[in-house]
Parts: sequence; structure tokens; C-alpha cells
Amino acid sequence: MRHGFVRLAACTPRVVIGDPATNAKSIIEIIKEAREANVLVFPELCVTAYTCGDLFQNEALYAASDAALAEIASATASSGTLVFVGAPVRAAGKLYNCAVAMANGKILAAIPKSNIPNYREFYELRWFTPAPDKMRTAKVGGTEVPFGVDILIRCAEMPLLCVGAEVCEDIWVPSPPSNRHCAAGATIIANLSASNQSVGKEDYRRMLVLSRSAATISAYIYADCGDGESSTDLVFSGHDIIGDNGRVAAERAPFSPASDRIIYATVDLSHYEGDRRAMNTYKCGSDDGYTIIEYSCPLRETKLPDIEQLPFVPSDERTKARRCASILDIQSHGLAQRISASRSRGAVVNVSGGLDSTLALLVTVRATDLLGMPRTATTALSMPCFGTTSRTKSNAQKLCERLGVALRTIPIAEAVNLHFRDIGHDPSKRDVVYENAQARERTQIGFDIANANGALLVGTGDLSELALGWATYSGDQMSSYGVNAGVPKTLVRHVVAYCADEAERGGDAELAAVLRDILATPVSPELLPPDITDTGESIAQRTEELVGPYELHDFFLWHTLRYSSAPEKILRLARSAFAGVYDDEVIEGWLRVFIRRFYTQQFKRSCMPDGPKVGSVNLSPRGDWRMPSDAAVLSDPGF
Repeated sequence: MRHGFVRLAACTPRVVIGDPATNAKSIIEIIKEAREANVLVFPELCVTAYTCGDLFQNEALYAASDAALAEIASATASSGTLVFVGAPVRAAGKLYNCAVAMANGKILAAIPKSNIPNYREFYELRWFTPAPDKMRTAKVGGTEVPFGVDILIRCAEMPLLCVGAEVCEDIWVPSPPSNRHCAAGATIIANLSASNQSVGKEDYRRMLVLSRSAATISAYIYADCGDGESSTDLVFSGHDIIGDNGRVAAERAPFSPASDRIIYATVDLSHYEGDRRAMNTYKCGSDDGYTIIEYSCPLRETKLPDIEQLPFVPSDERTKARRCASILDIQSHGLAQRISASRSRGAVVNVSGGLDSTLALLVTVRATDLLGMPRTATTALSMPCFGTTSRTKSNAQKLCERLGVALRTIPIAEAVNLHFRDIGHDPSKRDVVYENAQARERTQIGFDIANANGALLVGTGDLSELALGWATYSGDQMSSYGVNAGVPKTLVRHVVAYCADEAERGGDAELAAVLRDILATPVSPELLPPDITDTGESIAQRTEELVGPYELHDFFLWHTLRYSSAPEKILRLARSAFAGVYDDEVIEGWLRVFIRRFYTQQFKRSCMPDGPKVGSVNLSPRGDWRMPSDAAVLSDPGF
């Protein structure tokens, strides 16, 4: 439960119709089995079975159900789990279909179903009454407990663990109780359901659960009844789902075997809290009229979910391909609009044979194609200097040839050496002046040629470089439009790989080959002379040896910006995600580098050029990230 993580579970026990004593045994067995869960949800009316029909009016059945609830509650005494079971409850002379909450050996509350169906195959109004408007109490399992819809169950030791409940049909209506529950502070919704299986219904159910969890920014635990229910007219499949703010965290397929009766998911409640706080349109704090019931659940270590090493990059190949295609569309349409709006006659791109300039050139070609311009409207500038290798220079030339753009090669070593003489700098001193002078010379030439051609200078720097400040101020940091500004380095690589695959599918094997060789080239600014050996030349500057692996920095960036996670938590997640890849000390060391550079390099981001946002994480000073350039670096990151 540290850092906001909680373990959730949904289950489908096998029931015996009209036999609460036997059903209680099954439920208790599952409670013992699911001790790792912080919240455990059972299906609708699982104590009696949902398909009892007119037996719900039977006195003996009700008495047995009430006794079973007391027995089940006792079984929660040592589990530390908040449990929801479905059972009939009498109150004020009426019968209600309820979610009964229990923990620490006690029944905490009974929450009645608000929306009772009476159409098609469901005729619950024959036996049950919709929830009353006002809160009251009811005797459940021999104990007088709060009874009503507006009830939240909250953990005293971890107030973020706050659960509201609704029952089956409640999720189908236009304004479900979960809307009010989450506005009042619930971060988890339990839905005890009995939804029959029919063709196509599982997709609709899943959509409902995910849309509810997304709209309410919550975890949604949907427990469905299954084995043992009557099949007189309907068949129930036990389709359990746990939604995590719009995504499937866990799912039990319809008609799964009884051995797979429990599904688990670990969710991060602090993510919900952060998103709700950031969204001014999310109405929070309206808990007037709610009864908040606290229970005790000693904090315990929660098993972390599988943490993605590359949070910007989808693991599923189909999804990744769609993501890459979408990014290219956003980038190229954004640039096309800027070229059109500025009445430019084309674009200029500084190409180095590296990943970022390759993607920028690919995007620029797509943009000019969209505008109906000839490919030669794009001028690619190759400006070799002290650190340029034959491999990158050759790849840049081949790329331009295959794309059909105009290529100009302008060696800048002489101009940079002249500049060194003008400012009195010793060129044998390979310091920041030596490196930045080259970057600024390239940018100056790029802007001047763009002016001469009535064109825009397209920037090549990516999101990861912006985060680390890995750019020369007033050098490659500047352009007319930064097409890669929203794409992190780990994703740049996959977008270029996608373009290589597309080229191969389109019959351009030569373009695919050069793109793949660019992908295989070490990331480098190539500002220092290459190493010369008997076997040839090699790149002297390898960016990831200087600032750290981009897969780590992109991981740190995602969790810093997307979830505002504290460094201590990010370190824990990174150690879990990269276990066996990097030692803990290495991860901690590069996290310290990330924190220092992220805070000290804001001044470069504060004056970054326009560029398209492509995902949920962005560093534009005009929108997503507004940070003072003189903010203090965290002196104590908490680890």
C-alpha cells in the first residue's frame, strides 16, 4: 500500500440456488484464498444466488441469508480485506438488492441497488424495491448498520483507499451512482453484478466498465455471477473485469474454468488523485449527505504490477504501429499548416545522419506532399565538421537521394576555426565553446538559407533532449518549428523503424536499408573528432555514455510529468522495471542526473519554438509545462 498501490480482486464463486449456508462456505474459502487483496468484490446476490425468483419472498431463505452474512463477516476478522458480497436486505418493510460491505469481522454497511430493471429478461421489481432517497439503518446479519446509496467505505490508515458501491444495472443508466461517489472522494467503485451472457454483450460490458473508470478517474471492480445460477432462460458467464482509469487491468473471460475464479490487479490510487487535481473540470469534494465509514487496514507491502520499461512505447506491435502512424500524421499536418500559414515556399532541415534529423526530414517530406509541393521544396543541409564520420555523412546523403529532396553540403570547419580566431579560442581546447560553436554555426546557416529560400527551418530536437537540456542554447535548440518536440527518444527510434518497414512494404528496399543503418548508429552529437584506429573511424561522443541511457531518462520523464511522482517512488518503480538490466546503484545515479538536468535546463525550454504535441507528456512553456527557470534543484530527492 506504499506509494498509493493497492491490490484489488473480483471473483465468481460457484453458487447453489437458495442455499446461503453452502454459498457462505464458498465465499469464505475465497476470502481466505484472496488474503493479498485490499478490496475483494463478489457478484450480485451471491449469498442466495441471483436466480432465486419468487423464493426471495421466502422467510426461510431470508433468515438463512442473514445468518450467512454474519458468518461471512466473521471470516474477515483476520484478513485485512474490505469485502463486498451481494445479498437481499430488508429495511422499512421492503426488500432491497444490496452490496453488503464488511471488514475486520464486522458488517459495515448495506448499499441498495438504485436502478431496478423491469424489462426484457429482468423483472427484479417483482421482488426488490429501488434504493430510498434518504439514509437510514437496517439490521443486517444481526447488526444495525448504515443503509443507503450515499455511503463510502474508507481505510483509516490510507484515506486514498475509499470505496463506493453500485449494483449491476446502476452502471447501465445515464447518471450512475458512481458519478456521485467519485465526486465525494471514492477512488474505487465496486459493482456487484448479474449480467447474463448473450452474443456481443461481453464487449458492451467491457466498454461500460472502462468508460466508467475513465470518466470517474477511478478503479472499477466488476464482479459477475456465473456457475450454479439457473439456466431456465438466461446463462451467466462470470465475466469479471477490473478497470483502471480506462484500461483493462484484469479480466476473467466468460465461461472461464472454476479454477480461475479470482482475478487480481494492482492499481495506483495516487495516479487518480493527481489526475483529478490537475483537471479543473473534475468536480471533487461534494460529499454533502454522504456517510463515510472508516475501517482499519494496517499498511502492508503491495506487490507491484508489471512496470513498463518504455512507457511511451506500446508493447503490442499493432498498437505501436498505429501510434507511430498517428505521430507522423500529427507532425506532418502540424508542419504543413505552419508552412501554409506563413506562406513559405518550402522547408530547410539540417541533416546529420542521426535519428532526430532523419525523423524531421521524413516528416517534412510528408508535409510538403500534403501541400502538393515538389520534394525539392525541401532543402536538406549536410554540414560536416570536426566530429562528422563518413558513416553518418553517407547515410544523410543516401537518405536525401531516396526521398528526392534537394541536398546541399556545406563544410563548416573553416568557418568555425575562423570564429575561434575571432574570439581568441584555442581549438585544441575541446570544451563547451568548441562544441557549441559548431551547433550555432549550423543553426545560423540553416536560418540564413531558409530566409534566402523563403522557407522555414525545421527543428530536429526531441522531447528527451528538451527534458535533459541536451541542446545548445540558441543553437540546435532553435528553429522555426520543432516537429520532434513532443516525441521522446525511445519513441523516435520506433517511428523511424516504422518508416523503414513502410518503405520496405512499398518496395523501396534502399530507403529501408539506410533507415535501418541510421537506427544502428550510436546516438551522438558528433562534435568531437572521431576515434581513428587501424580498422577505421568510430564515433567519439556517445550521448548515452555522457547523460545516461535514454530508456531510463524517458522512464523518469514519464513518471515525473504524467503522474507528478516523487523521486523516491520513481526510483522504486525503475528498480522494479529494470531489474536485471541495471544495478540499483546505476538507476539511482542516473535518476540524480535526470533531476539535476531537468531543473537546471528549464531556461532552454522557456524559449523553445512552436511544435506539435503528440502525447499526454509535453514540455511546451505555452501549455503543458510552466516552470520558473531559476527553480531550485531538489537538495534531498528522498532516497
